[in-house]
Formats: sequence, C-alpha cells, structure tokens
Amino acid sequence: MKVMISQPMKGKSEEQIRNERERVIEKFNKLHIEVVDTIFTDEAPKDSNEAVYYLAKSIDAMKYIDAIYFMKDWQMARGCRVERKVAEEYGIKILDTDFLEEGKMVVKRTIKEMPSIPDIFREVTCEMPKEI
Repeated sequence: MKVMISQPMKGKSEEQIRNERERVIEKFNKLHIEVVDTIFTDEAPKDSNEAVYYLAKSIDAMKYIDAIYFMKDWQMARGCRVERKVAEEYGIKILDTDFLEEGKMVVKRTIKEMPSIPDIFREVTCEMPKEI
C-alpha cells in the first residue's frame, strides 16, 4: 500500500514540518506501508501562485497512492481540505489521525450512490500491533 501524508504547514518551520512528518513515516514503516514523498524542494516559477503550484504537485502525486493520511488540524489548512475533497471524489482511502493511534486502525472511504451497502461497512475498525 502507498500512502501520502496531508500536513498543515502554514506557520511551521521546515524543521518542524520534517520532524512531524518523520514520526508519522516511522509508524507507517513499522506497518510496512510505503509513504510517497510529497515534500517538494523545487522553487515555484516566479510568475505562479506558489500555494497553488505546490497544491497541484500534491494532487499530481495522488495518482500514485492507495490512501491519504491526514495529520492533526488538517481542517485548518486550505490545501489539506482540497486534498481531502479530491480523495473523497476519486475514491482514495482516507486515513485520519486515529489510524495510527495505538490499539486501533480506522479506514474511512466515501461510498457514493451505493444505497445497497449497509452503513456498517462504511467504517472498518481492526486491532493494530501494540509496538507502534
């Protein structure tokens, strides 16, 4: 499985961003889940909207993933909200912060126009190894 991390970045130093991200990546690695690197180091073209430029690169990376993990406070970040909407609309699994909490693993996926699927199958919970 390949996962992308959606992380609020506004007001954080590059070091803070990398440290927060590294803690999440370590947990995914323990689960043998590959994390797609979406820290872009190239500079946005001078004649472009920098935020939109990097958001477009993130959305482009979503074509390679099976799921997207939303870090704490994603709701406060415009780019994270857009990534979430893309995931919902295109059926990419959504992993919220509780996915990596010790003792449980939750996978949420939007199921549209499928009334025959009972609500019980819309959220699946299973136990996660304690060593994470």
